[in-house]
Amino acid sequence: MPRTRAYAAQTPRSPLAPFEIDRRPVGPRDVAIDIEFCGICHSDIHQARDEWGNSIFPMVPGHEIVGKVTRVGAEVKRFKAGDRVGVGCMVDSCRTCPSCQKDLEQFCQKGSAFTYNGTEMDRKTPTYGGYSTDVVVDEKFVLSIPAGLDPAGAAPLLCAGITTYSPLRHWKVKKGDKVAVVGLGGLGHMGVKLAVAMGAEVTMLSTSKGKEADARRLGATGFALTTDPATFKKLAGKFDFILDTISANHDVQAYMGLLALDGALVLVGVPSEPAKVHAMSFIFGRKTLAGSLIGGIAETQEMLDFCGKHGITSDVEVIPVEKVNEAYERTVKSDVRYRFVIDIASLRKGG
Repeated sequence: MPRTRAYAAQTPRSPLAPFEIDRRPVGPRDVAIDIEFCGICHSDIHQARDEWGNSIFPMVPGHEIVGKVTRVGAEVKRFKAGDRVGVGCMVDSCRTCPSCQKDLEQFCQKGSAFTYNGTEMDRKTPTYGGYSTDVVVDEKFVLSIPAGLDPAGAAPLLCAGITTYSPLRHWKVKKGDKVAVVGLGGLGHMGVKLAVAMGAEVTMLSTSKGKEADARRLGATGFALTTDPATFKKLAGKFDFILDTISANHDVQAYMGLLALDGALVLVGVPSEPAKVHAMSFIFGRKTLAGSLIGGIAETQEMLDFCGKHGITSDVEVIPVEKVNEAYERTVKSDVRYRFVIDIASLRKGG
């Protein structure tokens, strides 16, 4: 295959810039995809800047990929040229461990092959992500994008969508449940949309009064400021489920007090400091504090189909690739509502 145009970080301190990579030839079970759009996840920034200490350079970020199939291998059954498809956070797993056998590839006991900043399952070949013009992925890890969904708005579903959908489904959120979403950002706005579509009564908990109108537009029927100590008294014991999307350090124990009997608080954000929570927060009320990663491939397709049925996409700001470094800075400042998405056509034109 011809060399693939991309944008890459060469070091933790260098801006992303034009780069070229080699994609593997299309094998019997592979799908070749021309990328149309790729979302910018905050984890892209963490990894491009080596803030988690596990970065591999040069790095081509991007795991919220939507595009069109251009070619399929001889053994591919599910896709054909012209299909609109997606690729999320994983491009392979061992497929044989107990987790993989349960369609929980995100918890592969041998370690999944992540879409970028990782290697294929051979543990040698580096993976490069969606800030690029094309990608080749095994059929099993390619997802169908429902007809009718805006492709740019669908791209963040491959990470932000499944990250919030998976815990809502695992803890069986249903019609009539009282749900709180903590933080209205890339994850939080998807959490509101999905919980509302599941029939829950949703309250947004935020530090910013300025986000109330958006929260209600997205479907939340309640809004409360977490900067006001009275909030934690007024809402004590109210919620069956709390989805905590905050990646900044915050008082998790305070939110435990908002749970009803047998309620669960699930973390999907990753603060830099460990949470301090007293055992009494669990014991009184038989409450659960848990975490959730993304979802397996089957659940991710379920999420996409759910979004297709309910017309759910992410709220996005589409940018040309040459504005990616500016978008990183704005994301860090929470200056986006609610997800940047790169129009890869701009990369084909020269970036």
